[in-house]
Amino acid sequence: MAAEAGVVFVGNKPVSSYVLAAVTQFSSGSKKVILKARGRAISRAVDAAELVRRFLGEKVKYGNITIGSERVGEPGKERQVSTIEIELVKTE
Repeated sequence: MAAEAGVVFVGNKPVSSYVLAAVTQFSSGSKKVILKARGRAISRAVDAAELVRRFLGEKVKYGNITIGSERVGEPGKERQVSTIEIELVKTE
């Protein structure tokens, strides 16, 4: 049985890599795919989510979109980094 929700961590690869990963999750039976990104990769995650929606059309809609921040780095050199989680839900 396939997992209910797949998670795709968005980083520095081309956007098409994350679109392919999300579409693959859906085609393997996932009902939800969550794109997670932080910092400069946030815009790449948003682009990937939009492309998945355009590619799959009415079959996918947005679920919860969560934004926040987290502390990263070594003690004494910590900094705040923005985060986003975009949930894509299969409608069929």
